[in-house]
Amino acid sequence: MDAKFLQKLLIDVAEGRVTPYEAAEKLKTLPYEDLDFVKIDTHRALRTGRGEVIFGIGKTPEQVAAIMQRLSESTSPVIATKVGPEYYEAAGKAVPEGLTYYDKAKLLVYSEARVRVPSAAHVAVVCAGTADIPIAEEAAVTSEVYGVSVDRFFDVGVSGVHRLLDKIEEIRTAKAIVVVAGMEGALSSVIGGLVEVPVIAVPTSIGYGASMGGLTALLAMLNSCSLGVSVVNIDNGFGAGFLASLIVQGK
Repeated sequence: MDAKFLQKLLIDVAEGRVTPYEAAEKLKTLPYEDLDFVKIDTHRALRTGRGEVIFGIGKTPEQVAAIMQRLSESTSPVIATKVGPEYYEAAGKAVPEGLTYYDKAKLLVYSEARVRVPSAAHVAVVCAGTADIPIAEEAAVTSEVYGVSVDRFFDVGVSGVHRLLDKIEEIRTAKAIVVVAGMEGALSSVIGGLVEVPVIAVPTSIGYGASMGGLTALLAMLNSCSLGVSVVNIDNGFGAGFLASLIVQGK
């Protein structure tokens, strides 16, 4: 339930289209709805401006579908992260309209059929190598779902830094920059030293044995000497895209 839904409900009551009893029925699940296996935070959009997001890992397709169906009744968009195409198939039975599955990003999104006007400011999503693209796409699509334009700059890692320098003037036009890198994670420090806007660093689990599943990149990014660089968790493209969209929209 978001502010738009609540405002419309109150107007409908005031103008006689909905009875107080019917409105009370719609509101009875506040502040959460218990589905036995999950307690859905139906109040989150009212508190924070954006609804609850479904973390897909560890949940079955049927569980994700049930949560998405309930959330879609009063909130848009609804996002499930880290999910495969089988989740889209299951959710399609519960939410037949408004679903989109983003294969590269592994995101399942419900959105009302309405025109979204992207903000004038935009996010740049930059990734070091081709293997980092899925996490970069997760960040990019997330920002786009929340109404922010995104410019993508892929495969511009430090092993061929000229590729980055060829694009740096375009990257500098963004209001926030998401930098996705595995291996030694150096790209975020390099970009942080070249721009004047916030950089959100995303370490990925891509790399050889000593990368330790992304821990090496995470520690390198946390120890960056460049100011203005913040770091999210390993493979957390969603979190980076979410934060970047808040920065751009001035939340």
